[in-house]
Amino acid sequence: MTNVWRAGLQRGRIELRHLLRSPKEMSGHLTNVVVALVIAVYVTGDVPGTHVPTAHLVLAGFAAYLLFQIGLVNLPQILVTEREEGTLLRLRATPGGIPAYLVAKSMLVVVMAAGTLALLLAVAALLVDGPLPHGPGGWLTLLWVTTLGLLAVVPLGAAVGAVLPNPREALALIMLPTMALLFTSGTVFPSTSLPVPVQQVAAVFPLKWMAQGLRSALLHDTARTAEAAGSWELPMVALVLTAWAVLGFLLAVPLLRRAARRESGSRLSARHRKAAQSGALPA
Repeated sequence: MTNVWRAGLQRGRIELRHLLRSPKEMSGHLTNVVVALVIAVYVTGDVPGTHVPTAHLVLAGFAAYLLFQIGLVNLPQILVTEREEGTLLRLRATPGGIPAYLVAKSMLVVVMAAGTLALLLAVAALLVDGPLPHGPGGWLTLLWVTTLGLLAVVPLGAAVGAVLPNPREALALIMLPTMALLFTSGTVFPSTSLPVPVQQVAAVFPLKWMAQGLRSALLHDTARTAEAAGSWELPMVALVLTAWAVLGFLLAVPLLRRAARRESGSRLSARHRKAAQSGALPA
């Protein structure tokens, strides 16, 4: 187990260096931050029934969405792409390869998420008077909600990545439901403005509770009156995110092992031939 952790952390450091040296990948994360700031600049007024700027609610919601996106959009795409390149096939023949791979990916995602969140909050505070936690309690809430949120979505993203068909279809299959949750989970406007059935469906998924938890850490306490329950419901936030974390872990490891077992040299070659033929077809 010690060797697995050592190998996973070493692989994670290498992947982080590659990420930081890739302008294309870094620009994607920076673009998300810029979009959130632009929207915050153009949003005016206060949250209904409070004196909290709506821009602060939007920034808190986008902070949650960026964490959610890294776990459930970026990570599955990475896994599917590396599976197509033969990474899982090589790991199958390596002792402790799959667990070390998961450690590396978890490290990569956590650093990406923490860096993106810190950048968004820091730049928003400097440029648009964005929200920051109030006192030690607010920082502590920000820390545990972020940690639990990542534990809820990263294993789930790994499980999704293990079953997606190929990189060309992965983005289309995961972006539509992700964008639907963005607009129904109270991340860009108060969830109380949505029909009750929509609120109930959104409450099943982790994004709604991640956004609510981050709002409790970043917004003034009076903003809780705009929540559906009239309070932050932090015990429920912890309960739902923990339940999703457990479900994700129960799904991720067996699905990744199954995906690795199904890999073979002939399958990999067949996929590469199919991709080459598809690319060679006239538009």
